[in-house]
Amino acid sequence: VQLQASGGGLVQEGGSLRLSCTASRRTSSNNGVNWFRQSLGKEREFVAGISWRGGITDYEDSVKGRFTISRDAKNTVFLEMNNLKPEDTAVYYCAVSRSSMATRSSTGIAYWGRGTLVTVSS
Repeated sequence: VQLQASGGGLVQEGGSLRLSCTASRRTSSNNGVNWFRQSLGKEREFVAGISWRGGITDYEDSVKGRFTISRDAKNTVFLEMNNLKPEDTAVYYCAVSRSSMATRSSTGIAYWGRGTLVTVSS
C-alpha cells in the first residue's frame, strides 16, 4: 500500500493551499484518514482527521476554522488550508487509521504516506 500526499508548496502568510492524499488501492475505503505534520525540531502532531464515511471530523485546536478535511467518492482525502500562518510550516503527512474513525495517536495509524512540504512565508 502506498499513500501519496501532494499539493504542498510555498505560500505567503494569509494564503491558501489544498493538499490531496491518494492511496494505491482502496485500503482506505473503510478507514479513517488523517493529516499529521512535523516541523523542524518538533514531534509529529495531529492536524485533522475524517471518518470513513466522512461524517465525523476532528481538528487540532490551532487549525480549527482555517483548515477543512474532506474526502470524495474515490477516497481521495483533501485538506483545504486557508489563512495560513508561518507556524503552519511543516511536512504534512496523510495517514490511514486502523479503525473507521479519525485518530490523533500514531499508534492508531495503519499506513503512513510520504509527506509534502508546506512553507508559509511572513
